[in-house]
Amino acid sequence: MNIKHFLQFNDLNKDEIEHIFERAAWIKSQFKGYKKYWPLEDRTLVMIFEKASTRTRLSFEAGMHQLGGAAIYLNTRDSQLGRGEPVEDAAQVISRMSDVVMIRTFEQSIIERFAANSRVPVINGLTNEYHPCQILADIFTYIEHRGAIEGKTVAWIGDANNMSYTWLQAADLLGFKLNISTPPNYALDPALANLDSKALTVFEDPMDAAKGADLLTTDVWTSMGFEAENEERRKEFADWQVDDEMLKVAKADALFMHCLPAHRGEEVTADVIDGDNSVVWDEAENRLHVQKALMEYLLLGKVES
Repeated sequence: MNIKHFLQFNDLNKDEIEHIFERAAWIKSQFKGYKKYWPLEDRTLVMIFEKASTRTRLSFEAGMHQLGGAAIYLNTRDSQLGRGEPVEDAAQVISRMSDVVMIRTFEQSIIERFAANSRVPVINGLTNEYHPCQILADIFTYIEHRGAIEGKTVAWIGDANNMSYTWLQAADLLGFKLNISTPPNYALDPALANLDSKALTVFEDPMDAAKGADLLTTDVWTSMGFEAENEERRKEFADWQVDDEMLKVAKADALFMHCLPAHRGEEVTADVIDGDNSVVWDEAENRLHVQKALMEYLLLGKVES
């Protein structure tokens, strides 16, 4: 079998991503119309968590049930993975008892090793390096509100983290521009980012990155696993807060997104995240719909409405 995984955004090509967006819109319309759609009846999703989660677990578990399948939650603390079982061995066993696996963990290498030994598709629910499902939801949300993202400008303000690296992959693949501004000590890692990308422009001043942007987006200043740096980061990121002043230099109809959870008063002000330009709740909900479309594609291939 030709198994497809979704470990990074660019594991799928532009045509495949656009198909998933089309299917997500149709699947969402069925959900909103209370219409039963069970293409994955009798299929099983295994969700493996090493990092804490709200939206990832809820969206995958609810999504699989809504497609007619079953979802099983595994935490590494409560499984043999937490007692030192090799990732390769776990992949061999788990993939023989399920149809698709989602993993939320630390190093990207863990999910790569699992996928290399899996008989079923593996989905990245978040790693330190990439967060492809979140960017799927973000772009789908932009399309819902403003139409095609090709040729538009996205401004990433804050830490060079898994979100920023995935935004850059998406920009290269889908043809939009990405402006990035980070504090000096938190710049993009050339081992993870294509710094020669024609889609990428790096700015020292976050206000310059925000100028004329169609979408402003950010994340918490301290990601999971970096809590010891919290106080230092608060000082160094102080000028990288998305506030009304920054929103005003973007386009008048610019959207604001945040993958959540958010810290009002740190990376974003309450006025922005709770304001008229914010679509964070639509963005959060759309994790459910794009992931349903993703699982449908990985298991069934291209399905037409």
